[in-house]
This record gives sequence, structure tokens and C-alpha cells, in this order.
Amino acid sequence: MPEVVTLLVIVAGVFGSFIGSFLNRAADRVPEKVFRLRESQCTTCDSPSPPWQNVPVLSWIAHRGKCASCGSPISARYPLVEAITGIAFAVVAWWFLVNADAGAGNAAQAWALGVVMVAFLYFAAISIVLTLIDLDAHRLPNNIVLPSFAVAGVLFTLAALLSADWAALLRAGTGAAALYVFYSVLRFASPGGMGGGDVKLAGVIGIYLGWIGFGALVVGAFMAFVYGGVFGIALLVLGKAGRKTAIPFGPWMILGGWTGVFAGESVGHWYVNLFIGA
Repeated sequence: MPEVVTLLVIVAGVFGSFIGSFLNRAADRVPEKVFRLRESQCTTCDSPSPPWQNVPVLSWIAHRGKCASCGSPISARYPLVEAITGIAFAVVAWWFLVNADAGAGNAAQAWALGVVMVAFLYFAAISIVLTLIDLDAHRLPNNIVLPSFAVAGVLFTLAALLSADWAALLRAGTGAAALYVFYSVLRFASPGGMGGGDVKLAGVIGIYLGWIGFGALVVGAFMAFVYGGVFGIALLVLGKAGRKTAIPFGPWMILGGWTGVFAGESVGHWYVNLFIGA
């Protein structure tokens, strides 16, 4: 079984690097409402790149970071995003395969694990592209965020059908509603401090955290404000921002969400046991 896990992690990583290439194009074109994402084009000469020039990371290295047609430099962001997406997919696959005891269940349980893993791989992909867009354009586009509710809902419902884990599906729905309402209240209380995209993204993050557990939900929501607060204070101290400087919060919500996914349940159990022990 360790060999199978290793193989699946490698496959997920390679697949993720190709998804990263797609995410690069989405991050460039979706904010401009350009929805032809299939073909890769040079941003300087607009010449399309043939498939053999679109091998993630390696093509950029082989061409020394330049367009093969016009010789214009290509940003290092492109291979970096491809590499990060590949690593993210590999980590998510490894985490689920190692921590989930699929072998102890029946075939339906194993299929359910696969469906949940696909759901979190999708979450990894939108996490990366939304972070790129929010950092560049201070936006969280509806055409990425809103379909994510449907994708997560369908995949988690299928997983619940296969595993009969209706409690996890109920938690996912509760998590979505809880974070959506919480961020809606924050936006109502301070309209300039929270955008509508943040509110909708909170609902998506709540689905994934709720599926993991309530500990993940609480820790993930809390850590978003910790990360965002530390970053904001650092900018103030360094003189890079003022009190009214707009800082994109989406990346910190996403980082907090993944903290909840990987560590939320452990931290939650530790916190509860701390009080029980006292």
C-alpha cells in the first residue's frame, strides 16, 4: 500500500502542475472577463503556444523564461504557480490517503474517500486562483466563487451517499451557513471593511471546514483574522500602509481555511482537553 500511495501522490502532483498552468490563464483573463482559457498565449505578441511548449515549469526553464516566438520575458510567476499547484495537489492527496483508513471499509467507503479528495483538490485549485486575483485586482469573481457552492455541494452529497456519513454533510451545510452569516454581519457592521466577495467566499470555506469538523470550522475562521491582523500590523510598522489602506482579505481567509483543514481538529481537541484537564 505505501507504494500505491506514493504513486497516487506523484500522479496528483503532476496533474496539479498542469492545472496550475490553467490557473495562470484564469488569473490573467477572468478579471478582464476573457473566458477563453484553453489556449496559452504570449502576453506580448499574442502568439499561441503549441502543446509541447506548455509543459509546466520545464518549458519555462527550457526557454530561459522567454517567449519562443518573440523572445519577450515571461514572468517567473507562471512556473511558480504551476509548481505550487503541483505541490498543493500532492500534499492534499497525501494527507487524505495517509489519514483516511480506506482499507478498513468497503468499496463504497473507498469511493467516498476519492470523491472527498477530489472536492478538496478543487478547493486547492480555487484557493490558488482566487488568491492570485485578489492580490492583483482586489476581487473575488462570482464566476469562480458561486459555482464552488454547487461543486462542493454535489461532491459532498455524493460522498455522503456512498459512506452514509450524513453527519458530515450536515456539518458542511452548517459551516457554510455559519460563516456566511458571520461575515454578512461583519459587512453590515463595517461596509467598507468587508466585501461581498469575502462573504460569499466565507460560505464556500465553511462547507469544507464543516465537512472536516467543528474544530476545523472554528480554528479556520479564527486564524483568518490572526493572519490578516498580523499582516496588517506588519505593513503599518513598515510604513507600507495606513489605517485606511485596502488590504485584500481573501488570501488570509483561504490560508486560515487550510489551517483549519490540516490542524483544526487537533487544535480543537487540544483546547477542549485543556479545559477538561483543568
